[in-house]
Amino acid sequence: MSYIFNQLFFNPLYNLLIWLSAVLPGSSLGLAIIVLTIIVKLILSPLYHKTTTSQQKIRALEPKLKELKVKHANNREEQARQTMALYREHGINPLTSFWLLLIQIPIILALFWVFKDSFTINRELLYPFIVPPQAINPTLFGLDLAAKNYVLALLVGVSQFFQMRLAVPPIAPPTSGKDRTFKDDLARSMNLQMRYMMPAFITIVSLGFPAALTLYWLTSNLFAIGHELVVKHKAVAIIGGQVTTTSPSNGQ
Repeated sequence: MSYIFNQLFFNPLYNLLIWLSAVLPGSSLGLAIIVLTIIVKLILSPLYHKTTTSQQKIRALEPKLKELKVKHANNREEQARQTMALYREHGINPLTSFWLLLIQIPIILALFWVFKDSFTINRELLYPFIVPPQAINPTLFGLDLAAKNYVLALLVGVSQFFQMRLAVPPIAPPTSGKDRTFKDDLARSMNLQMRYMMPAFITIVSLGFPAALTLYWLTSNLFAIGHELVVKHKAVAIIGGQVTTTSPSNGQ
């Protein structure tokens, strides 16, 4: 497994980072990290786009999903069947997020080790056609990427907060006591933790990492925020048009 991981993920990403360090101005490790992060994000962008679009479509369909929940409150099987039918009607695959997470795990682990080991050049890992720089510049705008940086860690936390705010919208206020369920309370609790506790936790974790890893995390968050903003408006417009077009036939 270690050999496969290195051959498929670590070695290609490490070689790409060293090559970028060689061709970018000043043999800058910081610029190489930013460019490599964007390249990885762009390669995964079709799957990111599909996942984000599905999430935005599901949010736009929330009123219809609530109608199904009320209509089939006493028949969970029919409720699930109608929900899946609604998803299929609007081209939504609820499992897309799972596949994105599954694909990301080895890439994220590989990037972690790549950036961790990028301050010195290990020529044994380089492909024959990769010409490394004479020395890697481990600074970016005066920041030492080999050291911890509290400003970058704070920026990671702030960017993570805004990303989670876009990806995990707030749940509606709790209803009256008799209508509230444990499931609703649990969902609201998880929502609050994702929106507030997660950014705080990531900030604390980032404080213990070299700035090179923190820079990757920040670049990744900023890319995700931009992507969420673009997809959000497109998805809402598409689903709005579909609902308007199909609404006369959905009155059954």
